[in-house]
This record gives sequence, C-alpha cells and structure tokens, in this order.
Amino acid sequence: MENKVRVRFAPSPTGPLHIGGVRTALYNYLFAKKHKGDFILRIEDTDQKRYVEKAEDYIVESLNWCGIPYDEGPAKPGKYGPYKQSERKEIYQKYIQVLLDKGEAYYAFDTPQELDQLRAEAEKKGEKFSYGPSNRNELNNSLHLEEEETKKRIASGDFVVRFKTPVNTTLNIKDEVRGYVEVQTDNLDDKILFKSDGLPTYHLANIVDDHLMEITHVIRGEEWLPSLPLHYLLYEAFGWKAPSFAHLPLILKPSGKGKLSKRDGDKDGFPVFPLQWKDPKTGDLSSGYREDHYLPETLVNVLAFLGWNPGTEQELFSLEELIQAFDLKKVNKAGAKFDPKKTLWFQQQYLQKAPIEYLMKAFMNELESLEIEASEAYVEEVIHTVKERATFVSDLWELSSFYFEAPQDFAPKASKKVWKEDTEIVMKKLIEVISEVDDFSEENLKEEIKPWIADSGYGFGKVMQPLRLSLVGDMKGPDVFHILASIGKNEAVKRMNFAIQSLS
Repeated sequence: MENKVRVRFAPSPTGPLHIGGVRTALYNYLFAKKHKGDFILRIEDTDQKRYVEKAEDYIVESLNWCGIPYDEGPAKPGKYGPYKQSERKEIYQKYIQVLLDKGEAYYAFDTPQELDQLRAEAEKKGEKFSYGPSNRNELNNSLHLEEEETKKRIASGDFVVRFKTPVNTTLNIKDEVRGYVEVQTDNLDDKILFKSDGLPTYHLANIVDDHLMEITHVIRGEEWLPSLPLHYLLYEAFGWKAPSFAHLPLILKPSGKGKLSKRDGDKDGFPVFPLQWKDPKTGDLSSGYREDHYLPETLVNVLAFLGWNPGTEQELFSLEELIQAFDLKKVNKAGAKFDPKKTLWFQQQYLQKAPIEYLMKAFMNELESLEIEASEAYVEEVIHTVKERATFVSDLWELSSFYFEAPQDFAPKASKKVWKEDTEIVMKKLIEVISEVDDFSEENLKEEIKPWIADSGYGFGKVMQPLRLSLVGDMKGPDVFHILASIGKNEAVKRMNFAIQSLS
C-alpha cells in the first residue's frame, strides 16, 4: 500500500504572506485534497533575527480566509509536532550528530575575516570563492586538524558544521514540474547545516522535519530549486527515501519582467497580500485583498491559474472543482504574469455568483452607516436590479443610491444635453399623467406612459431622458419604469418638481 499523501506549507514568519506564498499553499492544499491526504503548516522560525511579531497569526488567518485551512500544525497538533522549528532544537542537535558520526558533515572553524579574505583574493583573480570539494582540505576545519585540536576548538564554541559534498558525482534528480535536473557535485558548496548557537540552518531543519513528518511531496517555489541538490544529497547521507519534489514557477510583474513585488502593487494600485498588513516596526500599512473587498473565491481562482492550466476552456472553478482538476503535470515551468485587470474580471464574475444573503448583509450594513432605513425585501430587489454592473459590494451604493435618496443636484453635462427650453412643459404634463395612475407597478406604468408619449408626439427620448435625469440626477441606472415603481408616486412627483425648479 502506498504511503498516504502528506504535503506541507512551511513559511517563515518574517513579514506578511505574499500572494506567491498563498499560491504555494493553495497548490499544496489542492494536491493533498485530491489524493485524500494531509495539508500541514510548519512555521520555519529558526532565523530569530528576522522574526516578525504577529506574522504567524497573519499566515494562519490568510489561509483560513482563503478557505484553505491546514489539517495539522500550530494550534491543530497531530502526532508529528511540534510544528514550529524553534521548538524542535533538540531534534536537530541529535541529527547533526548522526551526520558527523557518519562522516557526512564536519566542523569548520574559519573566521568571517578569513573567509572575507579568501573571497577578496578570488575576486582579484576574477574567480568566485566557494567552500567545497575542491579546497576544503586546505581550509580551517576538522577534516585535517588533529582530534585534540578539533575538540579544543569545538569547546571554545566558535564553529559551524558543514555538509561534506560527495566528490565528482553526477546527480539526476526528478522534478515533477521540470523533469530531470542534472547537477555535477564538484560545482556545489559545502553548505553550513548547523551553527554554534545550537540552531540549524534552513537546509538541515527542512530535511529533518520533512522526514520526521512523513512528507511525501515537497511542492515549493522556484527560488528553492538551487537548494534541491543539497536536499537530495542530505536524504542520501541520512539513508532516507527522498520525497517527490515540484518547484513552482515565479509569479511575475504585470509587465512580465521580474518577480511580482509589493512595489508593483503600490505603483499600479492592487494588493499583493491576502490581508491588510501593518508593519509592527514602521507602522506602514499595506493593502490586502480582503480589505479591498475582493471575495476569497476570486483570489483562489486567480492564483490557481498563475502557473497551472486545466487544459480546457473553463475559467471559473469552485474550490471543489479545482481539487478535482488539479494536476502537477499541468503546472508550467515558465513564470506566470500577474494581471490586475483579469483579477477584476474574476471578482466581477464571483460577485454575480455570491449568495444574496452575503450581498444583503454587506449592503444593509452600508445603508445603516448612512442612516438609511429600508425593508429587506426592497434592498434585495434593488441588489438584483443593479448587481450585474458591480465588481465589488462597495459599488452597490453608487449604482443604486437613487433608489434610497433623491438627487440633490444634476450632472451638468447630462442636464445641458437633455433639459431643453420646453422640457418644463413636457415634465409638468407627465406629472399630470403619473398622478392619475393608481396601479404604480412597473408593467402598468409602461402601459399608461408609453401610449401617452406616442399620442403626444413628443418622441420617446424627449420624455424619458429628462425623466431619468429627474429621478437619478444623471443619465445612468436601470430601467426608468423600474425606478418609478420602486420609489413610488409621491417620491417620483417630488423629484420631478425639484428638477423643474432646479433646471428650468
């Protein structure tokens, strides 16, 4: 029987979660759920210098808002915890000793000054200094120092532990997205795995945790591709079976040139974070999709398509449909351009599909803040009438304010165009017609007013355009008869009289 699929999202709490990170989490989630597996959150907080307060809470809140919660992790412990690397120090100490005992790692005592000097000397020759298979036996480490000397230096507490890269070996590592990656080990560094402060580097902690947490597939960003040979070699050094690896393409700027950054969002006015983020140090505020009134379904659908394609014409996917359709083999190698306009299109589509209860609740709250009272039935009818023109819930008021409030002024351009010398006479006659109508339903208003316009010889535009202007204040909005029926006879006559006073 095959092992149960277990994937992990392993961010560092060094600031807000970028949408690139959310996409990595999403792909892990989709893959896990498709294969009836587990989605684990692990917080990689070994770099305490860069640790940012509240970043971890932000990560969890972002995943929950997107509707891709983790199955196992901080505050949801399974049997593989703890799920924060800062709480796993003793585990790493045990495993670095395993590598040292097997001769797969060694102590290095080179000071930063010595290494700087070696880099400077290499630079003078037009070369790049690398600490690895070609020169490690000439450097300041336990590979050639006497045992007593090595012990003495370890006791002084100033050391790192480096991985001993195999010499003259060709690696052929399979990547689920990129095919086989071939690497010559003589071109690799002996990376630092452990520091004298008792903390591992990312590389060691990552491999040990993935093994102990029984991770079957490592799905992560392209920026980790250069680390793949080391990680693969570490599995071999421990004698463990490596998981399957998949490296996701970058999310690019809208121009397609370079990686998407916060600066691009600031410049072009779109968020690059799922939620708003306030920097605890500077107090700077960065916008978020949630606070900018996007629906979580919008962001999920947009991110799913940044690097993956189902190979069909379908663009709108529910989370359940994404789970069914998702396939690592259909993830692209090339970077994916972020398109803010396409994101707005997705948002508009999802707003149309949003449950009326959600729209009602949000819009009723807005009306309450404006101190406008209206029945739920009336508000629901208005939303159904105007929502197809809305992209955000916040657009509903602008699209429908005239259903709740009479215009206080009239758009100058529209007024000039439709309000002529004889319009006052036409509107006064129309007021007489409207005042006589008893059944003020939309259908009946059409039956009463349309024949009157035809008989009067005014022409449809000459009557209906100034009527719209009177009721709305501008030449916008849905069917005029719907507006008339909704606001009622008294309000309609009042608005028409106000327009006559203001514009004639």
